[in-house]
Amino acid sequence: MQGGVERLKLLDGWRAISILAVLAGHLLPLGPHRWQGNDMVARFGMSIFFVLSGFLIVSILWRDQNVGRFLVRRLARIVPLAWLAILIVFSLEGASVADWLANLFFYANLPPQHLDHAGHFWSLGVEMQFYLGIAIVVAAFGQRGLWLVPPAALAITLLRIWAGMPTTIVTLYRVDDILAGGCLALIHLGPARSFPARALARVPFWPLGALALAACHAEAGVLAYARPYLAAMMVGALLYQPEHRIRPVLESRPMGYIARISYALYVIHPFTVRGWLGEGDAVVRYCKRPLAIALAFVAAHISTFRFERTFIRWSHRGAQPRNEKASSNAASRRP
Repeated sequence: MQGGVERLKLLDGWRAISILAVLAGHLLPLGPHRWQGNDMVARFGMSIFFVLSGFLIVSILWRDQNVGRFLVRRLARIVPLAWLAILIVFSLEGASVADWLANLFFYANLPPQHLDHAGHFWSLGVEMQFYLGIAIVVAAFGQRGLWLVPPAALAITLLRIWAGMPTTIVTLYRVDDILAGGCLALIHLGPARSFPARALARVPFWPLGALALAACHAEAGVLAYARPYLAAMMVGALLYQPEHRIRPVLESRPMGYIARISYALYVIHPFTVRGWLGEGDAVVRYCKRPLAIALAFVAAHISTFRFERTFIRWSHRGAQPRNEKASSNAASRRP
């Protein structure tokens, strides 16, 4: 990937922005309810998150078309914490068998939806279903199959328009957010001076960001159908604007740390406002909210660096190519 570590730091910054937007949308009062600011900001965060996911997955599979290795590593990244959360919360709340199955196997966002106990898990369903779909395509067509991403994105968007689905959590009408990120990856993996790359280098970042945010509002109308591409352009613009003044913020160590714990933050944060922390009128609940946010960060840190890391390391060792394993074993036996 062009730019190497520097570019990855930038994308980590965007990952931090995405989870902070989701946390703000879910946990903080963002204006009068009638303005629907909370929904807009949370949707904005999810749009960035999906774009980053598409970018990551297409970049991984472009470099390595070993579908088994890809799936093992993705499952190890997503499943352990998600299943642990399901085990704890669903047991405490007495979820039905249908709810257990739909969430354990990541189809709870599909009709009839099963999201009563973990409503935010809809996005994990979209993610996991995308992983399966892209893995099948690459298994069948190899690296060339990734060139199906742009027409697939366009087809999904046209389907959304035809069905009148500006915003939904059903994969068929939402996966173009992820596919748009895949399109950005194909641009980035291509020639540095390609026309799309040169266009992104010239696009004004702040007006584009404002449009991407507006496209996430419930009353965005036709603009909502452009949401995936506006978000992808916003994320991509800074890849080709190395002197932009916001880059040092996105590439800072605090943003990198938030990015590292972002998945755990996403899974855990809604559960911190259950029980006593979620009781009382609006004023009382929001007075408790700093404690809930602090609890989410502490739990996410522990999960990331104590619980999840074990499974991620195992997946990288278990799915390591044979020649790399042999080199690693030989190196470990040297005196």
